[in-house]
Amino acid sequence: MARFVDPAGGERLMHWRDVAQGVALEDCGPVRPFPLRPGRRFAPGWWWSATTGLLVHYGSGVMRTQVMLLDRDSSVMTMACRPVELSWRESDGTVVSHAPHLMARFSDGGGLLLDCAGRGEISPRLAHRADVMAAAARAVGWQYRVASPPEPVVAANLGWLAGYRHPRHRDATLMEGGGAGLCPSSAADRRSA
Repeated sequence: MARFVDPAGGERLMHWRDVAQGVALEDCGPVRPFPLRPGRRFAPGWWWSATTGLLVHYGSGVMRTQVMLLDRDSSVMTMACRPVELSWRESDGTVVSHAPHLMARFSDGGGLLLDCAGRGEISPRLAHRADVMAAAARAVGWQYRVASPPEPVVAANLGWLAGYRHPRHRDATLMEGGGAGLCPSSAADRRSA
């Protein structure tokens, strides 16, 4: 079964196959709140996505980095953090629930469920849940993966460069004059020549 919060704020419970095929999870809110934990370096926040032109709510710095990576992937059309929680019954009868950290939808209509490994190490608990999530994703033609954090220098460069994708950094004179890649004075010199 899959639980999600519809765009109107109502909690819904449906079969996972029906949710994957018929629900725009990218429009749904997080199924679990992102807690603010005192003493932690990163707090929940919002990332402006150049892909969607909307804010994406994230719960940690690790999630934010993965959102930035998805935002640079040209095959990703939309994304959301924790929009769905899957539940299943273990062999001993206990019911287990898991909400993957991120969901992305690709231009071909397929989807991705992604969990973030905080320090690159996958706990035994997450490893077991990852097996179940991967099987659930395959069953509906989606992908699943556990993402390790990128190298610190890559993450720093990613964050720095991602800021320049915001519309406030677009130079209208370059876009109008066809001088892509030229500085404004070079584009003007070219037009007057």
